[in-house]
Amino acid sequence: MKIAIGSDHAGYILKERIKEHLLKAGYEVIDVGADNGTTSVDYPVYGVAAARLVANDEATYGVVCCGSAIGISIAANKVRGIRCGIAYNDEVASLMREHNNANMIAFGEREMSSEDCLRRLDIFLSTPFAGGRHARRVEELDKIS
Repeated sequence: MKIAIGSDHAGYILKERIKEHLLKAGYEVIDVGADNGTTSVDYPVYGVAAARLVANDEATYGVVCCGSAIGISIAANKVRGIRCGIAYNDEVASLMREHNNANMIAFGEREMSSEDCLRRLDIFLSTPFAGGRHARRVEELDKIS
C-alpha cells in the first residue's frame, strides 16, 4: 500500500518520524516534501501535492503535517475527492475512517506528541469504513465541487 506524505517546515520533524514508522511497517511512502524544517515554506503546496496523489489513486492514503494540522488539512480538502481530518484524539482517528471514509489524516507537530500521532495513524490505517448509512453521506460529500 502506498501512502503519500507531506508537510511544511513546521511539521517536518513529525513527517520524518511518521515516514520512518510507515516504512518499518512495510508501507511504500511517497514523500512530497518539505525537504527540511529550517526553510520556511507554504503548507498549501505540500497539502495539495499529497492530496492529488490520493485523489488520482497514486496513493491509497495521505498523511499531512504542519504546526497545528489546520492549514494543511484545509489545503488537502480543497482537492476534489479528499476527506482529510485532524486526528486530535484516538477516537477521532478511528471515526474519521469508520464514519467518513477519510482518505487523509492530518497532524500538528506543535500540538501533538509524535507517540500520539503514530498510534493514531495506526488506528486510522487499521479501521475499515463501516459503510451503511455512512456511505450515503460520503457520497453526498463527494458530490460537492
